[in-house]
Order: sequence, then C-alpha cells, then structure tokens
Amino acid sequence: MVSTGILVKDQILQYLKSGKLKFSPQIDQFQIQSHSIDLRLGYSFMVPKVWGLTEKGREAFLVDYLDERDRFELIELEHGQFFDLLPKESVVASTLEEVSLPDDLMAVLYPRSSINRKGLSVDLSGIVDAGYEGRLLIPITNNTSNQVVRIYPGERFCQLVFYPLSAPVKVVQSRWHKKDIMVGRLSEKSKKEEKLIAKGNIKQLKQKFALPQIPKN
Repeated sequence: MVSTGILVKDQILQYLKSGKLKFSPQIDQFQIQSHSIDLRLGYSFMVPKVWGLTEKGREAFLVDYLDERDRFELIELEHGQFFDLLPKESVVASTLEEVSLPDDLMAVLYPRSSINRKGLSVDLSGIVDAGYEGRLLIPITNNTSNQVVRIYPGERFCQLVFYPLSAPVKVVQSRWHKKDIMVGRLSEKSKKEEKLIAKGNIKQLKQKFALPQIPKN
C-alpha cells in the first residue's frame, strides 16, 4: 500500500478494510471525506482551574514546566448532555473515537472550518505518531467576547489527515498511549532533560545528548 503525499478517500478505505487503520467506535458514512476523516467530539472535557487551596493558602494556579500537580477539573458528560463554552474560555476535550495507526502511517489533526465559523478555534494539535493507539486531545477556545457557544458530544469537530511514510518505523509508545482518562501535563520521559532545561543548561544538554556519528556544527 505504497503511496506519496496525502491519502485520498479510496486509499483511506483500503487501510480501513485491511484492518491496518482502526477506529473505535467505527467511523460512519458522514465522517469519510475526499482526503480526510472527520472525528467526533467526545464526552470528556478538561477545564483549567484558576486557583486552589494549598498548604500556602489560596494559591493562583499557573502552568509550570516542572509542575505536575492537577490543574484541571475533569468533566465527564452523560448521553444527551451538552457543554457550554463561555466567552474567551479555553478547554481541552477528547475525541469520541479511539484511533489506531499502523507503523507506516502518521496523521495530523486539523480543525473543521464549520467549527471556526461558530467563533471557536481548534488549535492544530500536531502529529499523531505512527503506531499510536488512543483518543486524541482537542484544545478549544471560544473567541467571542460575549457569546456562549454550546457544543454537543458527537459533533464532527476536527479532521484527521493521513501521510504515508516511506518505510515502516519502530513504534515507540507515547505517554498518552491507550489512556482512557484525560490528564494534564505529563513529565518528559527523561528527568535528566527536564532538570537541565529547568537550570537553563541548554548547551550542556546539547553536548551530553548529542546524536552519535553526526558532525557537530
């Protein structure tokens, strides 16, 4: 199933029929597009906490590179419920579908233009690595100054575009692999990297963890 560029509908269907590309629940006829698959909004939402009661008192919450404390309230909607997004509010949602990519295919999650026209922005979430299995996160912001935007689980909210790789890759499971519950920040895999960055020792990091057999500038 060798291809170049972005997969088109027939090629996507080939991957689905072969079982190499999987979705759970399975996608429906409304979701398959000419060169992408629309993903539906799930039932899980993370709402940032502004403050919390800590041992220091009423502490304003901030996002820090090394701080793994819970900074979000997890909201799980029931069937038939909706989610009101307040003006200027930003949340993180999950896709309804779990995706399972083969080792020769990567993807990128893009917003749907119909969602943008509601006054919402869906940030480009980045690359979905080959071999990834699990739900995807959707950062959502209500850009309006005074309108509440109501969204519903099951809405087609974003689209997944697929890029074939020139060769299969060794799958390295991400920290998000098969996670059922949404979480906030996860630490980097290497604590050594974190500590060097926190101390500002970027030059030392580059020297200590240089790629072998690659000429240095």
